[in-house]
Amino acid sequence: MNVKVAILSIQLRLNSIKKLSTIALALGVERTRTELLPFLTDTIYDEDEVLLALAEQLGNFTMLVGGPEYVHCLLPPLESLATVEETVVRDKAVESLRKISQEHSPVDLEVHFEPLVKRLASGDWFTSRTSACGLFSVCYPRVSSTVKAEIRQHFRTLCSDDTPMVRRAAASKLGEFAKVLELDYVKSDIISLFTALASDEQDSVRLLAVEACVSIATLLPQEDLETLVMPTLRQAAEDKSWRVRYMVADKFSELQKAVGPEITKNDLVPAFQNLLKDCEAEVRAAAANKVKEFCENLPEDNREQIIMTHILPCVKELVSDTNQHVKSALASVIMGLSTILGKDNTIEHLLPLFLAQLKDECPEVRLNIISNLDCVNEVIGIRQLSQSLLPAIVELAEDAKWRVRLAIIEYMPLLAGQLGVEFFDEKLNTLCMAWLIDHVYAIREAATCNLMKLVEKFGAEWAQNTIVPKVLGMANDPNYLHRMTTLFCINALSEACGQDITTKQMLPVVLKMSNDQVANVRFNVAKSLQKIGPVLDSNALQTEVKPVLEKLATDTDMDVKYFAQEAISVLALA
Repeated sequence: MNVKVAILSIQLRLNSIKKLSTIALALGVERTRTELLPFLTDTIYDEDEVLLALAEQLGNFTMLVGGPEYVHCLLPPLESLATVEETVVRDKAVESLRKISQEHSPVDLEVHFEPLVKRLASGDWFTSRTSACGLFSVCYPRVSSTVKAEIRQHFRTLCSDDTPMVRRAAASKLGEFAKVLELDYVKSDIISLFTALASDEQDSVRLLAVEACVSIATLLPQEDLETLVMPTLRQAAEDKSWRVRYMVADKFSELQKAVGPEITKNDLVPAFQNLLKDCEAEVRAAAANKVKEFCENLPEDNREQIIMTHILPCVKELVSDTNQHVKSALASVIMGLSTILGKDNTIEHLLPLFLAQLKDECPEVRLNIISNLDCVNEVIGIRQLSQSLLPAIVELAEDAKWRVRLAIIEYMPLLAGQLGVEFFDEKLNTLCMAWLIDHVYAIREAATCNLMKLVEKFGAEWAQNTIVPKVLGMANDPNYLHRMTTLFCINALSEACGQDITTKQMLPVVLKMSNDQVANVRFNVAKSLQKIGPVLDSNALQTEVKPVLEKLATDTDMDVKYFAQEAISVLALA
């Protein structure tokens, strides 16, 4: 009982906090400043959910305390919230402080906001010092040069703090802080901090320094990058911790753009090769994910030569990697290389790799290849594609494992759109129809949905000539499951095919099947009539559908009667 009371009490306080703006409006700006805010500041000892809601609310309180002139009144409660133990509350308090900092005038910023940042930065508890890291960049551009020097000093101190959590917070904001500093101070202050953080004993700090590297590299002139940034970046790319190397791989495209073509060619290409060959699968997967982007951003004059000589040999190794995540990451981007390397190189070097991945034991690898076939189609043309890759796709479509077949079905509309209607009819139509009589229900169901998507793609006329006759032909199949599939297909296709085809071709078959010997088929007839009813005109409903449903409503089977009566009710035929 006590637990219930406690939960109820928390919920009541949470609701009160969420209505704080209403309370403030009722009190007026003066009483909000003199009574409500001091009360909130003094009672900041509550459940985390309540404090989180409070931190969020205070960020939107400027007009409720009297506008920008009095916005500094919001600082005391937010300062207290920025020192609490729970990270999400602190982060939200910092977010609100950053927001209201923009509403301070330059004078108020120095008088009220900057002292708050100093207090947090020199607080006894690490919680306040971590919060301070997120506030330096928002006040630095708008204060005097004397105060700027103090802010830089505080940030330097936090970058070498004894507590790893504080150094981590400082490292995460290093790039952001660098962006608001004058270039001279970036070179004199930020680079030394960046180098120190990138050599920190904690890998969680070092990996955040890699993120900062992108921002710092974009700020520096090209001639300074080699001496000020590259030694540290080379060190990070070969770091003993896989997490740091992973971060380098993950940020590689951004780093490549930041350092420019010359350094990319001399330094980043060898580094990227090493990451693609890394001993940790997570690092290889992150690097593999960047292959296409990295190749696209290479200097055009020797892009092809770099890819063929340095990148492609690594890619060939990754195709047969032992880790499925690595192969899957590569499969999601490798097709994009065809547009970069052109037709001849694609046919000679890439097609064998695509083929190997289409036959990979991991379904995700195969699907990533199938879903990007349009890239290759654009380069080598549909005929070449059909001769090389389509046999492998057909093979997968007839795989003994039903989940593999299911995956291919799900990609069939995409494939159809890439191949075009003529080619689809020639090569894949038979396959799609064969799935309708598969022995696994999930395959038959997916094949039905597949037909609907194909009709949406190719149009009602194509359906009338190609699909509908074959579907209706299954109504006479000796296997009752296949006869039921006819009904499921009609349900799916009626809307896409339209009233004319549904009334003239599909409805007669459904009505005929109402005499089927199997009760399951008969009650599915009732369900189908209910489904296609809205597509039919009122004359067909009254003269053809209603008599059949009335007959089924008197069927000896309970389920048939139930579904027939339901259809009569839904279609308002009673």
